[in-house]
Amino acid sequence: MGLRGRLRELGTYDALGLTAGLWFLAKFFRYAFPPLFPTFQADFGVSNTLLGTAFSGMMLVYAGMQFPSGALADRFGSVRVIAAGAAVTVATGFLLAIETPLWVVLAAMLLVGLGTGAHKTVAIRLLSRTYPARTGRALGVFDTFGSFGGVAAPAVVVLLTDLAGWQTLFLLGALGGTVLVAGFRRRVPRRLRATGRPDADPKPRVEPGLARYRSLFENRRFRAFIAVNALFGFAFNGAVAFLPLYLVDGIGLSEAVANLLFSALFAVSLVQVVTGDLSDRLGRRRVMGATLTIATVGLAGLLVVRGTLLAGLVVLAVGIGCHGFRPVRGAYLVDLVPDSVAGGSMGIVRTVLMGSGAISPAVVGIVSDSAGYVPAFAMLAASMGAAVVAVGVLAVLE
Repeated sequence: MGLRGRLRELGTYDALGLTAGLWFLAKFFRYAFPPLFPTFQADFGVSNTLLGTAFSGMMLVYAGMQFPSGALADRFGSVRVIAAGAAVTVATGFLLAIETPLWVVLAAMLLVGLGTGAHKTVAIRLLSRTYPARTGRALGVFDTFGSFGGVAAPAVVVLLTDLAGWQTLFLLGALGGTVLVAGFRRRVPRRLRATGRPDADPKPRVEPGLARYRSLFENRRFRAFIAVNALFGFAFNGAVAFLPLYLVDGIGLSEAVANLLFSALFAVSLVQVVTGDLSDRLGRRRVMGATLTIATVGLAGLLVVRGTLLAGLVVLAVGIGCHGFRPVRGAYLVDLVPDSVAGGSMGIVRTVLMGSGAISPAVVGIVSDSAGYVPAFAMLAASMGAAVVAVGVLAVLE
């Protein structure tokens, strides 16, 4: 294949690049908040419980958007839903770019949950339609891009908080998001038409009713898959929300080192490209079990390690396991459910996943204030271990 042919082939990934870019923006906004918790404590005098509850509120709104956004995508198309959610996120970024009181920051966190909640569920449907023969690989690239939003956010917090104020972080995100939304609305519909799989049917059709979605729960594999995701979501979101504070207060690292390790948690998300590709070749369930086991070992290691080196190693294990699981989960669901209800069914799974994850920061905040960080993170390690057991149940059902 000549250079022109390679460039033409690379151009077919424009939909993936723009969709992944907007997922990067969503993760950038969401994961900018945990590294800012120490700053919020100093500026506003708030407790772990309030910060954890605020983060839970954001994630509950995020979770609540999963099924509605998926069902709307089944009816109106993925492009419209994703673009609308991204526009809300961009507008919130401009709101946070000015100096605001605490109640505005808390309200903006809810808006971030609302805007970013319209993306992931719908994006999986969009990418599976655009790249049907390479779904696992496409989702691996997509999730990797998103995870680098978690890498960038703590680093930008460290760079900008003292130099220009934390509000500048959200201004930069909003400006970049404006460009991405414009490109997404222009290019992605064209790519879908070129593949012969339009985003929405050109003529009216019978829409899937709620009974179709409820019938999914008659499938025991679907119920077991729901359990895996709920347990994983509780463990992962609780760990992400309080990892920087735990590394500082629980292990004794400096705030700068803690934020660096928090970035490393997301930097290893490159593993998603590998696990997504492996799931296409070796099977989804095997890779899910392996990645969740690695994450469990990492969370358990956080309970006993001391020092920067060992803490860094177990944080990397948590990142490899958790991020490696993500694209495989999406590809497994695509294989499990009919295409006609793919958006709504993914919305159901992610509502359960993010709902269980949304309550986790509040629970961790309460437990850490009352009993300490070690019992709180032990609870998260136990939840991740239970997810491994649930994958074993899924294997028996298969």
